[in-house]
Amino acid sequence: MYLSKAAVSLSLGLLAVMASTTTLALDKAAAGAAFHPSSQDWATAYNAGEADRIVAMYARDAVVMPPDAPAATTATLRDYLVKDIANAKKAGITLAIVDGKSASSGNLGWHEGTFTLVDTTGKTVGTGKYVEVWERKDGKWTMIRDIWNNDAPAAAATAPTAPKD
Repeated sequence: MYLSKAAVSLSLGLLAVMASTTTLALDKAAAGAAFHPSSQDWATAYNAGEADRIVAMYARDAVVMPPDAPAATTATLRDYLVKDIANAKKAGITLAIVDGKSASSGNLGWHEGTFTLVDTTGKTVGTGKYVEVWERKDGKWTMIRDIWNNDAPAAAATAPTAPKD
């Protein structure tokens, strides 16, 4: 049976698409296995007050973009985390991460999800979302960019009441 050049090209093209689809699925599975536990570890370390454990998850040249604060590098991230964790503990706030999607291609990957802030009574006092960008160097994944923001603006501060005479 004789196949035309067009038929051969079409067949090779379909095989290439099938191969790339399979690779993408494998990359999603690998990314999920790598990034999801790390995001959960981030929340666990935050709730335990372990800022150094969180900082160790980032590359040395990482940039972290928290809400309502300037961007931080790994040089300034620890100070930010120590203050933020202390404020959360003082307010009785616990962080919970809900995993979302992730994928990777080569040595870069990303992970997205949502978070919930819960007070000591179990009431949800805040929600938001995050995106992490990961890079693999020497077989180890570290975050190179991290951003999260709140679904709603922070509650406005109550204006002080004038003293009564």
